[in-house]
Amino acid sequence: MEQISSPITQQRAWVNINHQALRNNVQELKNFLTSNTQLMAVIKADAYGHGAIKVAETVLNAGVDYLAIATLTEGIELREAGINAPIMILGAINTADEVKEIVRYNLEPTLCTPSQAFVFAETLSCLNATLLVHLKLDTGMSRLGTHWHNAVDFVQYVQQFPQFQIKSIYSHLATADDINTSIMELQHSRFEEAISALKANGIKTPCLHLANSAGALSDRALHYDMVRIGLALYGVYPAPHLHQKVKLQATLEVKARITQIKTLLPNTGVSYGHTFVCDRLTKIAIVGIGYADGIPRLLSNKMKVIIRGQFVDQIGNITMDQLMLNITNFPDLEVGEIVTLLGKDEDLEISADDWANSIGTISWEILCSFKHRLPRINYHKKIDD
Repeated sequence: MEQISSPITQQRAWVNINHQALRNNVQELKNFLTSNTQLMAVIKADAYGHGAIKVAETVLNAGVDYLAIATLTEGIELREAGINAPIMILGAINTADEVKEIVRYNLEPTLCTPSQAFVFAETLSCLNATLLVHLKLDTGMSRLGTHWHNAVDFVQYVQQFPQFQIKSIYSHLATADDINTSIMELQHSRFEEAISALKANGIKTPCLHLANSAGALSDRALHYDMVRIGLALYGVYPAPHLHQKVKLQATLEVKARITQIKTLLPNTGVSYGHTFVCDRLTKIAIVGIGYADGIPRLLSNKMKVIIRGQFVDQIGNITMDQLMLNITNFPDLEVGEIVTLLGKDEDLEISADDWANSIGTISWEILCSFKHRLPRINYHKKIDD
């Protein structure tokens, strides 16, 4: 396997991003989708911590049709990097200044309410500009969007303004990762009812989309004209029962180096609060990564890392910039050795799901937590440390 060495990988810690795995995941998902269903790649939050610009370039080259982000600044960043694909803003925009920037950067906003649409229309009229817009219906998420019962009134209100071209109508699923599909099916039926009402009132429906990663993998009936794929794009399954649907590859690894090794006497406490106390002569390694880099402090005394293809226990409270390992059973380890916190090393692997399950959170939060002071290494072959 290709060994990648750079000045960055000689530093204390970094994140590996496997772009070949990204390409694989795009192809797997496209092959799974129903015929003529487009794939929207959700690359908000810096592509779930993977680096939005590089991810955008890779997934577009792999055949993605649309990009989605959450905020105006995320869209501007992509445009200024030369990304010319259609970019949809999932979050709500409410001010005239933001509308002007949307026009300037040719972004496609989500309209959630008539009042928001009015602000857009007024501003666009002053600019003598038009916009492609996406209308969001709330079918049960109870977050952004107009209530599905009011779909006809909402669409008709937006249609009266010549400044708008409605590109799509969509909603978002609240429980698609649940093995109990009753709420998902209820939301699906509400979306169908809203679309039927639009057609009954003579409204030609544009592009329709409802499914996120979990919804897309759960039921092909949810695919419509497009699906919005986030988590699955990065090789993480939204729920255990969906693992057999497609073959995804994890795209992110977190690596760090041992910065010091020392031996502690019995009854010696380790790190803040002495939550770990040595019960014997203990050899420990200090690793240059901590919660300021995105390693959850709640993993303290719970997590394992991989060194030389073997699991090693983390001990003591994880600190802002460092964490400690019990390497008593590894007498020949040296300063500078690479530690795998997330990812594969030989036959062993630690996943975002492992961390999430250990501390009662979700893998989405784990992936999005890695801070920018951890450099990203982009590659197209698996690194064999």
